Amino acid sequence: MYVEALIALCLVGAAAVFVAPNRFAKKLAFGVSLVPLVVSLYMYAAFDGSGNALLGGDIAYETFFQWLELGPYAVNYHMGLDGISLPLVVLSTVLTSAAILSAWTPIDERQSQFYGLMLFMEASLIGVFGALDFILWFVFWEAVLVPMYFLIGVWGGPRRKYAAIKFFVYTNIASLVMFVGYFALLFGLGDAVSSTGLPAVAQALRAGQLGALGPLGPEMLALLAFIAMFAGFAVKVPVVPVHTWLPDAHVEAPTPASVMLAGVLLKMGTYALLRFNFTMLPEQAATLAVPIAAIAVISIIYGAMLALAQSDLKRIVAYSSVSSMGYVILGLVAYTVYGVGGATFQMIAHGLISGLLFMTVGVIYNTTHTRMVGDMSGMADKMPITSGVFVAGAFGYMGLPLMAGFAAELFIFLGAFESTVLPAAPLFTAVAMFGIVIVAGYLLWAMQRSLFGPFRLETDYEITPAALHDVVPLVTLVLLIIALGTAPDIFFEMIRDATIDVIDLGGDL
Repeated sequence: MYVEALIALCLVGAAAVFVAPNRFAKKLAFGVSLVPLVVSLYMYAAFDGSGNALLGGDIAYETFFQWLELGPYAVNYHMGLDGISLPLVVLSTVLTSAAILSAWTPIDERQSQFYGLMLFMEASLIGVFGALDFILWFVFWEAVLVPMYFLIGVWGGPRRKYAAIKFFVYTNIASLVMFVGYFALLFGLGDAVSSTGLPAVAQALRAGQLGALGPLGPEMLALLAFIAMFAGFAVKVPVVPVHTWLPDAHVEAPTPASVMLAGVLLKMGTYALLRFNFTMLPEQAATLAVPIAAIAVISIIYGAMLALAQSDLKRIVAYSSVSSMGYVILGLVAYTVYGVGGATFQMIAHGLISGLLFMTVGVIYNTTHTRMVGDMSGMADKMPITSGVFVAGAFGYMGLPLMAGFAAELFIFLGAFESTVLPAAPLFTAVAMFGIVIVAGYLLWAMQRSLFGPFRLETDYEITPAALHDVVPLVTLVLLIIALGTAPDIFFEMIRDATIDVIDLGGDL
């Protein structure tokens, strides 16, 4: 019942914060967020699961009971974690606490509602990563949209309503497309499954029990369902060309919402791709390996090029996320131990690094009231700790050795290069590696213009070092990034154990 305890703690805490006076809301919310953080760390320390939760592995912290009937299908309350989902639960609790603490300075209106929504979103995210029944999972999947919509639409920038509506419409339509794809598979399996459970569907599909659905034969049905689910999840990732909602959402969102959006919400898409597309339908993934790898590489290069053309620090980091998620897709389609494992590890590494950079940009904005690179210079003299953290985060993004980004990208490149599923794998890998050069270009340019050189900023605001409550989450995330970079087996060992059953197409077992 540990997963349920985490969700309950967040929901009860959210309710308490909602009714608390504004002057107490931020401290109460931070205190509440520490409880699920501690519980998730205990769950990590006590983890004894093995294998993949969808493919017959030993599920940790499992809860199962019948919930309701949906025609011939049983909808069960089925929760549990494996080596893929547990690290993402820990990431969610860590970033929620950090984001709430980082909100103390910029959020000064409707604080009770803001922090209550943050905790509600944390509960929904934990549900997404813990649910093992599709209907239950879909409830949490859609529930995440609600707090993020309001966080952007109420506390966002001048174009917040446009950004919030665009975010909601894009992701909601994508969810509908994905929903149709999954239920097409469910109906095609016929009597082979009697529930909407993810393990039952995954194992039936891997056993070749998919039948025809109307005029569609099993192979065409599986291919069309794969495309529908991939399209739906690709919007959430996002990948090119369905990425246009992301920069608008990031630029208009308040900093804590951007931290959660880049750090965790984007990982919902890649997590779902791994669970649904690449676990349930490996043959179709192999059939479409070249176009999928092309989408990944285009996202890497095009996202980096778009970031290179920006002058707003938040847009630079936002487009960097598009590029970084391309590496995840490339690792998944490789179907090797290091490819799929590295892609999952990249979800964690990117979550920490992108959250750190958005938080750092937010701290700078709180003081300077500008995010434009051309408007500032010499910030390192005025805000040395914040600037140092920005440099550390930027180098983490570039793949500096002994940082989490380096380990993640190294695993992905090794796995992709050795792929036997992806034709011309070395070529795709080489092009993807060139993306690091572009990343280094725009981040070094942004740092040089904004942090170094003589101080130049026309503002009526006094430029002072960041407050302690702004610095603490920054330093904490830097330490975590270094810890994962120097000892990746903190998570990679359990990730590898949970993904090894997925990669039987890779030929390296």
